[in-house]
Amino acid sequence: QLQLVESGGGLVQPGGSLRLSCAASGFILDYYAIGWFRQAPGKEREGVSCISSSNGSTYYADSVKGRFTISRDNAKNTVYLQMNSLKPEDTAVYYCRACSETLYSDYDDDYWGQGTQVTVSS
Repeated sequence: QLQLVESGGGLVQPGGSLRLSCAASGFILDYYAIGWFRQAPGKEREGVSCISSSNGSTYYADSVKGRFTISRDNAKNTVYLQMNSLKPEDTAVYYCRACSETLYSDYDDDYWGQGTQVTVSS
């Protein structure tokens, strides 16, 4: 069973931090560019960040640059998203999956998982 499982979401106050984890099973994460996407109710899905498989190059949406950091630990088969200085507009369900450096988000396939809820509120 090929699977990516997101975790680490929760409720945090504005200005706070969370670290999301994306753990792979059934495949080796090393061979894929993996990224984070998010979707809030009533809003279109957005590509947040992507990290390459080859050289670790990272890409970010303008809305999160300087606040979020994507990283990968291939030995643990896991990709992380460190989120700092969180804002209410970051509230969304966050998903991980294969990505491209363009942060294309309109994939119409069966590879979207359950995601993890991030809520930023006072």
